Amino acid sequence: MVNDPKAFLKIPRETPRTRNTKDRVKDYKEIYLPQSEEKIQAQANRCMDCGVPFCHNGCPLGNLIPDFNEAVTEGKWETAYSILSKTNNFPEFTGRICPAPCEASCVLGINESPVTIEHIEKSIIEMAFEKGWVRPEPPTLRTGRKIAVIGSGPAGLATAAQLNKAGHTVTVYERNDRIGGLLRYGIPDFKLEKNVIDRRLDLMEAEGVRFKTGANVGVNVDAKELLQASDAMVLCGGSTIPRDLPIPGRSAKGIHFAMDFLEQNNKRIAGNTIKDEILTAKGKKVVVIGGGDTGADCVGTSNRHGATSVTQIELLIQPPANRDESTPWPLWPMQLRTSSSHEEGCERQWAILTKEFLKNPDGSVRAIKTVNVDWKDQRFTEIPGTEEIIECDLVLLAIGFTHPQLDGVLSALGVATNERNLVEDREYQTNVEKVFVAGDMRRGQSLVVWALAEGRAAAEQVETYFQQAWQGGR
Repeated sequence: MVNDPKAFLKIPRETPRTRNTKDRVKDYKEIYLPQSEEKIQAQANRCMDCGVPFCHNGCPLGNLIPDFNEAVTEGKWETAYSILSKTNNFPEFTGRICPAPCEASCVLGINESPVTIEHIEKSIIEMAFEKGWVRPEPPTLRTGRKIAVIGSGPAGLATAAQLNKAGHTVTVYERNDRIGGLLRYGIPDFKLEKNVIDRRLDLMEAEGVRFKTGANVGVNVDAKELLQASDAMVLCGGSTIPRDLPIPGRSAKGIHFAMDFLEQNNKRIAGNTIKDEILTAKGKKVVVIGGGDTGADCVGTSNRHGATSVTQIELLIQPPANRDESTPWPLWPMQLRTSSSHEEGCERQWAILTKEFLKNPDGSVRAIKTVNVDWKDQRFTEIPGTEEIIECDLVLLAIGFTHPQLDGVLSALGVATNERNLVEDREYQTNVEKVFVAGDMRRGQSLVVWALAEGRAAAEQVETYFQQAWQGGR
């Protein structure tokens, strides 16, 4: 295809079609249908090749977006893969589950629909896997330095990939039964099928990265001994403590944190035997408290379980249909987003405060008591006379995470934390010698793409630390 500098004036934005909602709620397969090469090339041709590509600023990884768009447009897919892999270790993840802040910063998005950057990214890496361009590339030389990475989520995997590439011997420690962290157990399969993760892990193992599961550093693995045996340690444990809702009736049965619900479901799909209470939405009236991505994942999962009804409530007001003037381009826009899970069936309510959980005589939840709120100057007040009872059998709390787990590796090593209970650092280095930190443990809950960027940055700081140690004769 000829690269047409005026293509953005002629070609409308077109994203891949999705499977029928009635069909896809019967399984956990990805919902998007394949898009032809020609259509993907046409979408890449919409890139304006801006003099100042703000999409670079929008992407935490700094992906060279106009460059790989141009290569795709011209059918140079292997070149596009080479460009993309310079900045992104795992485009098969970000191409599926990233909210695409790059698209929000796309210059074309000022007055038109932005370029479909996320799907182009996914298409490039899938083409690369299909053609065999993605191959193990173990380092030719090993430095002899040993590095322990704690946590196998996106930050941990990115850290491990970069440090292994530099020739260090990297071992990733994961307390759960499988590698992947949030990617494995926090993201439903209909958004990220787990064979996509396994495919990448096989490559990383072939490149020399070592993985240890069931290894809870600071609990069943001695943290101090591990640190002593390592030349550096990078903490990538995530922000895993969920925000609770301590209101009257919280002790009712049938109220669960979203991640407990999602993790157990992913483990069931993976074939694990569940020894605890089975968390299911089948035949139940479900209320999801929290309007973010995790809440939407609960909606999609509940529909697949066969819930009688699904209601999602949010404390904030309903966003406008289009970009609000309070978040002008190229900022992340405040606007209404409807996910694939919402399309499958869900009642959404905004500006709703949950006041109380109501119980049945047996102690199980039967309803929530709510009230509408009015927002002004970033504060809300309750609106008298708007109280409502919403019947439910299952309540899922999807209202975010507060901080990393403080006991375990952090307490065992004496790692300092700040007033938000996040790990204190200076250029990714903690107060403990040889111990670094990356991802949500350091910055608080955030996006997968930020976790990857953090992992890469932390790996760079570990390299700087080694260089300074060598220069200092240590």
